[in-house]
Order: sequence, then structure tokens, then C-alpha cells
Amino acid sequence: MNAELFEQPVAVLGLGASGEAAARLLREEGAVVTVLDTADRVALRNRADRLERLGIRVVTGPEAIEDRTPFRRAVLSPGIDPSLPLVRGFVERRVEMIGELELAATLCKCPMIAITGTNGKTTTTELVAAMLETAGVQSVAGGNIGTAFSALVGQSGGLDVVTLEVSSFQLEAIRTFHPRIAAWLNFSPDHLDRYRSMDEYRAAKLRIFENQTEEDWAVINLRDLREGRVSPPRARTLTFSALIEGGDFSLRDAVIHFGGEPVLAMADTQLRGAHNAENLMAALGIGRAWGLDFSSMLPGLVGYRPQAHRCERIRETGGVLWVNDSKATNLDSVAQALRSETRPVVLIAGGKDKGFDYLPLRELVATRCRAVVLIGEMAARIGRDWSGTVSCVPAAGLAEAVDTAVRIARRGDVVLLSPGTSSFDMFRDYQDRGDRFRRLVLELPDTP
Repeated sequence: MNAELFEQPVAVLGLGASGEAAARLLREEGAVVTVLDTADRVALRNRADRLERLGIRVVTGPEAIEDRTPFRRAVLSPGIDPSLPLVRGFVERRVEMIGELELAATLCKCPMIAITGTNGKTTTTELVAAMLETAGVQSVAGGNIGTAFSALVGQSGGLDVVTLEVSSFQLEAIRTFHPRIAAWLNFSPDHLDRYRSMDEYRAAKLRIFENQTEEDWAVINLRDLREGRVSPPRARTLTFSALIEGGDFSLRDAVIHFGGEPVLAMADTQLRGAHNAENLMAALGIGRAWGLDFSSMLPGLVGYRPQAHRCERIRETGGVLWVNDSKATNLDSVAQALRSETRPVVLIAGGKDKGFDYLPLRELVATRCRAVVLIGEMAARIGRDWSGTVSCVPAAGLAEAVDTAVRIARRGDVVLLSPGTSSFDMFRDYQDRGDRFRRLVLELPDTP
């Protein structure tokens, strides 16, 4: 990185996990750092105290917007919307700005694998990390999952590669970010509360390929490539699809094939559904691009266990299976969850209004769901969108939704929490929502 970055005061905008990691990394590099966040000091107290002990200045609340320190450069945390007054003030003052992803990538001492997509990023990133570990490749996973990239830079000199989940928010502010292998999993409506259009959202994600060369690799969903959601990149390309033929990786009779030859049976893994088959294909493509053979890749993929909140089977009582898919924060993820179920579904959906309607799911819901229980800001809109196709029952909160599902569900049904939107209107995050759902389900009386 240009040494001038550390010769003038540097601002970090946002004191979430990424902001804290960026501030620490900058301080380790010798920069004079100030962190600005408009949230109340009480909410940020622990992080602020930790940074101040390192000699990092922290400004919170309204004072963050009013601060007029003559910063030359700023690092933008991915969770901070560029349209907010805090960021606009820096833009108006023409302060040079980069994202946390760009900061970490510039200082990283090993190659990078980057994975993006509307859905499946976390699962695929974890699959790749497990695959590389069992194949003897020294790697760690981070970025939009678990540990911020800036917190991994210090150990990057001892790694073969770092594996990153990257979001559109992170990609917005890149300049030179250059993954040796970039994976595009899929694309569907999301984050329209931040982006003005689907084209703007798509453009942010496409930046993952921006700095790749002919020596790099791109692993791409074939359907998105054929339908024009992705333009052919400069990098060498491997394609995959569980839904259409013609990709390097394909799914036939529940077996993943490469070039027509069987590679991995879905039954040998802990994952189910076409969407997870594509996650596995993407991981296999990344491994092949890295130079691994399939025999070294398979043990890690077969041994992988999915995280909670992703079609997590909680329990079965009274012949009803309860499934926690709280991670489903957009329509495509709900569709994938519904298609994965072969039994009638009582769906619990709704949450924060993210700016899109639920009409695209109308037909699928009509064919897969016995009834829908609706919660959160989106309840009324979803009810209107699905009116006349399925019984939609509003609930005041998640506890009432579970009680309602108990009354509606019949033996042989699945009660599926798959909200289709984020949780911030009612919960801290999707994990908080899923944990609450799990507790409520586990508290239900046993029924033979």
C-alpha cells in the first residue's frame, strides 16, 4: 500500500466488526486512526474501549458527523450505507475513500479466493475452507463470514491462500482487489433498500471480476452466464449448474459430474437440494482451479456439516418436522428451501421491508404450502401478494407464529421458518431470529 496512507490522519467510518478490524490493522501499520460512528457510545462501548486502549481515537453519536479533522483518507465499513450523512460529508470534502476489503487486500501477503452471490456464499466459503484444509492447503476463511478480512492480514504471510466471502457492500469500494480465483454463485433480487435498482446491485457484485487477468480463474453459474447476468470475464472460466446442461459441472441423478464423469453423490454429503449441489460444484470448481485433484477435495466436502439457520432440522413432534431457515433473507433462498421439501409446508415468513414484493413466489407457495404465517413489517404486503393462493395468517411476533403453526400443521407436514427478508425490524440479526425460533420449538411439548 502507498506509504502516504499512514502519513496523514486516517478515518474509519463505522465501528462494527469490520471497522474495528480495519482500525486495528491501520494502527499496526503505524497510522494515526480515528473511528467515527453515529451510534450512541453506550452501544459501542466495548469496541470503543478496546480501540482507545490502543491509542485509536473514537468519536460517536452526532459528534461523528460534526468532526472536522483534516483527514486525507477514509476506510468505509461495508455495513455503512454510502448515502448516510456521515459518508456524504467525507465525499463533499473530497476525502479519498476505500473499503475495508480493499484495505486488507492491499496488505495481504498471500493469494485470495473470493466468493460472491445472492445466496450460498457462507456455505460455499465454508465448504472451500474444509476442502482446502483436508487437502493440505494452508488457508483461513473470513470476509463477510466470521472474521473480518483485516483481522486475517497478520497471519497471511504463513498461508497458501485466504478464502473470502465477499458481499456487494464490500465490493462497492474496491480499486485493486484482485482474487486469483473468483466465484459467482447466483443472482436474484435483494438489498433494494440500499440499491436504487437491480442493475446497480448487480454492478456492485460484478466488480469481483474487475481486476482479474487471463492468468486467473472465474467459477461461474452457467445459467447466469447464459442469461446475461454475468458477462464472460477475462479470466479462465469453469462453469456449473444443477438446473441446465452444458456446464463443466452438472447434476445427474443426484450425482455431481465433471465433464460427463461422476465425481460426488449428494447422498454422500450432509447437504440436500439443487442449491446445495451448486454450492458443492462451485467448491469443486475452486479446488480444480487451485490445482487439486478430486480425490483430495472430496473428504473435506463429505465431512462438512452445515451451520445453524440454514434449513436446520430442529426436531419432529407429533409427526411435524420443524426447520429453521432463518438465514433465508431474500426470495430466492425461500424458493430454494421450499423446493427442498417434499412434504406439505406451513411457512413462517416476513420481517424487515427491503423494498421488493413477494409476487414471484406466488405460484411456488401455492403448490408447496398448506398455509403461511406472516410476521414483521412485510406481513401485510406478503398477505396481499399471496392473497387467493394460500391461507395467510398474520401473527404479532415469532412466539405467536409458532403457536399458530402448531394449530395449523398436520402430521406429515413441515413447519419452515424461511422469512425471505432480514430481521432487523424485530431481532438483532438472522442468528438471533433463528435462535429464538429454535428455543420456542424445543419448548413445545412432546407429542407422539
